[in-house]
Amino acid sequence: MKVNETKSTHITFTLRKRHCPPVCINQNEMPQVEKVKYLGLHFDCKLTWKEHIAKKSKQLDHKTCDIKWLISRKSPLSLENKTLIYKTILKSIWTYGIEMWGCASKSNIAIMQRYQSKILRTIANAPWYVTNQTLHTALQIPYVSTVIQDRTNKHLIALASHPKPLWNQCSIQSTTKD
Repeated sequence: MKVNETKSTHITFTLRKRHCPPVCINQNEMPQVEKVKYLGLHFDCKLTWKEHIAKKSKQLDHKTCDIKWLISRKSPLSLENKTLIYKTILKSIWTYGIEMWGCASKSNIAIMQRYQSKILRTIANAPWYVTNQTLHTALQIPYVSTVIQDRTNKHLIALASHPKPLWNQCSIQSTTKD
């Protein structure tokens, strides 16, 4: 594998305040960064997922504006079609990598929950006095925390049945920590 030194950076995941020693490739020191994007996930050096949640929220806002005419209160589409649009377009954005960022703090996960509740209220054309629980139940859409739990459990089951022993150990270690 050939590494491009001009495009490469390194990040150290730690809660400690001190910096790690420099990393060199072909006698060239790689710059250390505090945040990095890899395969669509935004990592920060403390793995708080705050950056990732903020970027996904912004992406969701842009996508919602693009399809507002389809899911707004004035749209002639049926509730089932609006829900289907939510599930296929918007939900796929915020659930990407949820197995990783699902361990974010409750306040960061609450940001995604607020977005979901807001969009469901728009889709259902629900007045302010209808509770979020009623919306979720009527539309049969689980809460963000439930999605995190379900997807994480599926991921752990997949790891447990993986043919490589290293991945089996990851699954066992993850279940014993809970």
